[in-house]
Amino acid sequence: MTRIWPALVLFALVWLPLSAQSAELRGTGDLGIIIERASGSVVIVDTTRHAILGRVTGLGDLSHASAVFSRDQRYAYVFGRDGGLTKVDLLTATVAKRVMQSGNSIGGAISDDGQLVAVSNYEPGGVKVFNSTTLELVADIPATYGEKAEMSKTVGLVDAPGRKFVFSLYDAGEIWIADLSEPAAPQVRKLKNAGNQPYDALITGNGRHYIAGLFGEDGLAHVDLWSDQPEVRKILQGYGRGEQELPVYKMPHLEGWAQADELFILPAVGHHQLLAMDARTFEEVGRIDVHSQPVFAVARPDGRQVWVNFAHPDNDTIQVIDVPSLKVVHEFKPGPATLHMEFTPRGHEVWLSVRDSDKVYIYDTRTFEKVGELDAAKPSGIFFTARAGRTGL
Repeated sequence: MTRIWPALVLFALVWLPLSAQSAELRGTGDLGIIIERASGSVVIVDTTRHAILGRVTGLGDLSHASAVFSRDQRYAYVFGRDGGLTKVDLLTATVAKRVMQSGNSIGGAISDDGQLVAVSNYEPGGVKVFNSTTLELVADIPATYGEKAEMSKTVGLVDAPGRKFVFSLYDAGEIWIADLSEPAAPQVRKLKNAGNQPYDALITGNGRHYIAGLFGEDGLAHVDLWSDQPEVRKILQGYGRGEQELPVYKMPHLEGWAQADELFILPAVGHHQLLAMDARTFEEVGRIDVHSQPVFAVARPDGRQVWVNFAHPDNDTIQVIDVPSLKVVHEFKPGPATLHMEFTPRGHEVWLSVRDSDKVYIYDTRTFEKVGELDAAKPSGIFFTARAGRTGL
């Protein structure tokens, strides 16, 4: 017995920590975050279990926040409206690093190799690029334009293949392509005459087509990034010509980039319509009359459906578009201020943030039945880690 007892003690000392450690192991592929805009916090969620795992506070002004993820899906990079860039550890529910990089920012992107995080700024204008591990500044690209070297707001920032970032200059009407192969010496191609007030943009999943919405004119600006000499061409010009525009209560977003099958389904500025555009020819092929002014038109991952939400005061409603028929096939009202939609990776569920109810509702996209709900304080953006493997998200 005297010889067996020490062996048992040693076995217990080794086995218990390993057992405890195993209980804490977790994959990151089904994780996500929900922005709590009023409290400057994010909720970390398990999308498979419909469960809240933790809350991280101290992230500043999240009134217009977005996020991207590291390649290993462990870290979320949260872009706050106050210029804060916060690296959140999803496994420990802690702030890994935080920097205040500007006075007013409007989103960001992560490079295809996961090494660089870029932030798009309103004030002072331009794009700043950071090391994704340390959040040390590695490049500063001021958005100066014109003879007087004025500074422009930057919008529509996306990642592109080859350590590139593409973004639009709202005030200058330009689109810039920044090659960060050598971060200390960025190579910037400036495409002028992109249109009046580009306000948001998308990039297709193959990294080829960059499309910017134009707030100051009917139409969009398109750049083929596969071209040896990329240039801007206008598409869908004059889609509202001859029609009375309505007051715009909220700028529509293209970030949802509803590319479904061989179509783009895009919100029309100042109209109660979605525009259907052929993804090969970039010609209009149809319009869909909808409930009110669309904000997000987001394609289910398989492309069969597009889910649409709307601007104030009609923001309690969701409509579902059947892509083959271009018809509304379902409408329901989750609640006031339904702000954001996020699909699970293969699209079997969609999560909706309902700000004024302090809820996130989860729906089956086949039956449209509500299958879960979570409490969250004034939720807005919902972001799942599956975005880590997709260009432009």
